[in-house]
Amino acid sequence: MRIAQVAPLFESVPPKLYGGTERVVSYLTEALVELGHEVTLFASGDSRTTGRLVPGWPRALRLDGRSDFHVAPHLLELEQVFRRRSEFDIAHFHTDPLHYPFVRRYPLPHLTTLHGRLDLPELAPLMHEYRDVPLVSVSASQRQPLPGCRWQATVHHGLPRHLFHLQQATDGYLAFLGRISPEKRVDRAIEIALRLQTPLRIAAKVDNADKVYFRDRIEPLLAHPLVDFIGEIGESEKQELLGRAEALLFPIDWPEPFGLVMIEALACGTPVVAWNCGSVPEVIEPGVTGFVVNSVDEAVEAVREARKLSRRRCRQRFEHRFTAEGMARNYLSIYERLVEQNMARQKVEVSDA
Repeated sequence: MRIAQVAPLFESVPPKLYGGTERVVSYLTEALVELGHEVTLFASGDSRTTGRLVPGWPRALRLDGRSDFHVAPHLLELEQVFRRRSEFDIAHFHTDPLHYPFVRRYPLPHLTTLHGRLDLPELAPLMHEYRDVPLVSVSASQRQPLPGCRWQATVHHGLPRHLFHLQQATDGYLAFLGRISPEKRVDRAIEIALRLQTPLRIAAKVDNADKVYFRDRIEPLLAHPLVDFIGEIGESEKQELLGRAEALLFPIDWPEPFGLVMIEALACGTPVVAWNCGSVPEVIEPGVTGFVVNSVDEAVEAVREARKLSRRRCRQRFEHRFTAEGMARNYLSIYERLVEQNMARQKVEVSDA
């Protein structure tokens, strides 16, 4: 199958540092190539792929310092996709709703994965207007605010099977990996670690929008000797951080669409203690791969119990549920169905003419 993967331009594919959507697009692209498909990746020019790369912009917008007016580069990227539409059997978009007006006007089978939160009030009228666009959610929880859309399936994210490996020995600390922002609640992670008198390693980026929050609310908490703030890390450093942790703390306070770091931890054999929000109950199997909690008190007790869980079992559940190959095969079944539907529709249109 000839497949176009269309990525956002904020980060390279895969990203140099933080970047969940671009990382998933990379894993999916490479898995599809390994399965024998012809994949064209539309992404920033500093991206890397075994497929064919079509640069939508010379360099990732965030690291290039040009993310203030991101619409123009993305429109140029989409123009390239539809100019070359005859080269593809299907186009898979990861660019939020920016391409919706294009897909209505060009005859190209298409699929959109929505990677962000969908409970924003501005989204409802837009998604109602474009309710004919075929969509995939990354968790069943994510799609709840928009039940009237043309949902094709829920496809959980997956990682390359050999990206991380099982690590049995730990160094006796807890880990937090992600962003410093109010909804990620690193303050909860710090409180849990201090109550347990256990070291906490925090690897997280601070976006410009969250710098005041970081300075006023979080930075004073980092002075405690049990807290080690590492800053933003890349993929190559995650094995060490997650693999040697006793548990990953995921104390979110928002409807997380998926939470890639949870399955990164499981791939290392590290159990997860996570708040009962968004996708968490779909990802974590209580008593097997971690625990789902509703308070700091519950989280403190859950960490004690998580230390007793089988790290090998965590790894096995990752291999069973969250590999990139499994994700790619799920998407392929949707691609094939959409292409067949498009061919059937074209036959009807020809016969009616």
